[in-house]
Amino acid sequence: MVTADNKEGTRVAALFPGQGVQRSGLGKRWRDTPAWADLTATISEASGHDVVELLLETDAETLARTDLAQIVVYTASSLAWAEFRRTRPETEVVAFAGHSLGEYTALAASGALSTADGARLVGARGRAMVEASRRAPGGMAAVMGPPATEVTTLVERVRATGGHLWIANLNSAAQTVVAGDREAIETAGELAREAGWRYNVLPVSAACHTPRMAPASRELSHALRDVRFAPAHGTVVANTDARPHRAGWVWTDLCKRQLVSPVRWEATLHVLVAELGCDRLMDLGPGRTLAGLARRVLPDVPVTPASAIPEAR
Repeated sequence: MVTADNKEGTRVAALFPGQGVQRSGLGKRWRDTPAWADLTATISEASGHDVVELLLETDAETLARTDLAQIVVYTASSLAWAEFRRTRPETEVVAFAGHSLGEYTALAASGALSTADGARLVGARGRAMVEASRRAPGGMAAVMGPPATEVTTLVERVRATGGHLWIANLNSAAQTVVAGDREAIETAGELAREAGWRYNVLPVSAACHTPRMAPASRELSHALRDVRFAPAHGTVVANTDARPHRAGWVWTDLCKRQLVSPVRWEATLHVLVAELGCDRLMDLGPGRTLAGLARRVLPDVPVTPASAIPEAR
């Protein structure tokens, strides 16, 4: 059967979401898929978490904890990827990208990492981020409306008053995420609202993708020594530099840098389409967050979320 995402000539990019798309009962969609037993067992053993319980039974409040949210999203996205490949083996997936945490799913899907090694890194990353945020609590907020240059000016104004604030995500031309100390987040909100911008404080207690995560980056480096990246793998566009990479040796440094550097998501999407020639995007994880961002950045490029793909019978 030929469908919109596997017709001759279509070049697909697989996108994987990050923390924030978790919810209670997230795994129910994939519980009866062939990959469920093996993937959940592998990820549970590698990460030290009972992911079956997290996917099926754990309440939303508990899943808000950074380390739990990350392993849940990694597992659900891995299940979505496995089911996508099973039901659409003829689809040509030519590139991969993941938003923040989702980069680890992209690495596993591309063949750069085994699923188990990806889970080990996600587990270590989550624990390190929890500890870093415990030592230096922070927050994040999405600024919607102005271009990134104006948000950068806002950040500079806050920093001029002694506030610790940084750009964390460059998601689209009209959505930039800032992160920093809680007082700085509040100050930035006052300035944003004075300017007439929408300002949404995110339900996180960490200043992700900023220098506040330097201790987590150093801790992650220990876990990175114990995993093996494939010498060559499918093309992955990295968060940190928005460049395509196909060699495993680059990822130890990129993973460490990702924790303290902005996620360049808008640039990543443009590279996937304009440079790598992808003409369809697949949001292969829970929710539709990346599909929504992609439609705003590239309105003429078809994008399909996993939730819109009919389940195989």
